[in-house]
Amino acid sequence: MSRPGDGWRRRQRWLFTGALVVLLCLLVANVIALTQGDHDRGDSSGPPRTLVEVSGNHCGKGWDEPAPGVQVFALHNTSAASAEVFLENPRSHVTYGEVEDIGPGTTRELTVRLGRGAYAFKCLPEDADAVTGPTVRIREGRSGPAAAPVTTHDLIPPSIAYQEWVGDGLDKVVRLTGTLRDAVDRGDLGAARTAWLPAHLQYERMGAAYDAFGDADGRINGTDAGLPDGAHDKDFTGFHRVEYGLWHGQSAHELRSPAAALLKAVTALREDWAQARMDPAQLGLRAHEILENTVQFELTGRTDFGSGSNLATARANVDGTREVLSHLHSILTRRYAHLPSLERDLKQAGQTLDGLRNDGHWPPLEELSRVRRERVDARFGDLVERLASVATLCDPRRTV
Repeated sequence: MSRPGDGWRRRQRWLFTGALVVLLCLLVANVIALTQGDHDRGDSSGPPRTLVEVSGNHCGKGWDEPAPGVQVFALHNTSAASAEVFLENPRSHVTYGEVEDIGPGTTRELTVRLGRGAYAFKCLPEDADAVTGPTVRIREGRSGPAAAPVTTHDLIPPSIAYQEWVGDGLDKVVRLTGTLRDAVDRGDLGAARTAWLPAHLQYERMGAAYDAFGDADGRINGTDAGLPDGAHDKDFTGFHRVEYGLWHGQSAHELRSPAAALLKAVTALREDWAQARMDPAQLGLRAHEILENTVQFELTGRTDFGSGSNLATARANVDGTREVLSHLHSILTRRYAHLPSLERDLKQAGQTLDGLRNDGHWPPLEELSRVRRERVDARFGDLVERLASVATLCDPRRTV
């Protein structure tokens, strides 16, 4: 799923800059200017606002009047290093909110709903041990969403299992791409067009592994974005290069080299995969990015080089997302109450796309009615937003 400029892979951490919130982004954080005073209730029409110190020596200092309900904590870093802060139950370590990358001398806000229970701020200065502040107790009310933090250790087993699944998938990609190359070699371009889609879709289903594929992904599934001569550039390679030729009247002779290069690239990737190591910390983020890029590139037609198969690719991306979630299920089921409905809606998204097929053929995007296209866009947009919560929950936290 290499995309124009490949910028999507360089945006790995955009979701986690600023305040990270737990469950459906209900805990909001924004950068503000530090105001004077140790305790400021702010606008009487808004939630209480409390200035809290972030440091190794005085973590949590300033929270002297605990109260139930929605409230805002202005987290001011008085240390000389950047820090991240959790608001947690000091015994169970269930987290109610967190803010990352609070620079020295700066203030960030954390908005939470608190109810009956015990709370403490945990400060994690950069390159220093975690420090837990004093425990604060609230006697009434009901708190907002919370979740136990995920560690890298938690993510290692599902990451290994997913990597094994990808290895099996690469075997299929090589086999299907071989069928495509053979059709081109014998000059049967009709058979080559038929063989192109299954091979490409099999590759698209492995979306969470693309970053681990490294430069191979660009050679296999890159576009002509940024190339001086566009689709005619000598560096345009992979599935989309072959797609362009098959649906733009190029001869079998012209396509033999691109098809052979594609088979060589996927074969090399399969052989190298046994030594590759996926970053476990990225698995949850990839679950979000697969459909995020589906919305940005497939459902806009930006990766259509003639086959009109964007809807089929979107369907494969749904399969890929469901596969990632299946490996994360044991982690999420204890942390994300909306997992069953998310899994159900992902399944329904696939069914919605399946319903667009006509006699087994996928229509190009431009053939969809406005109502149908808006319905697909809305469903995928909602899924992307909800998968952002999965990415947030699966972002591993440092706890010591």
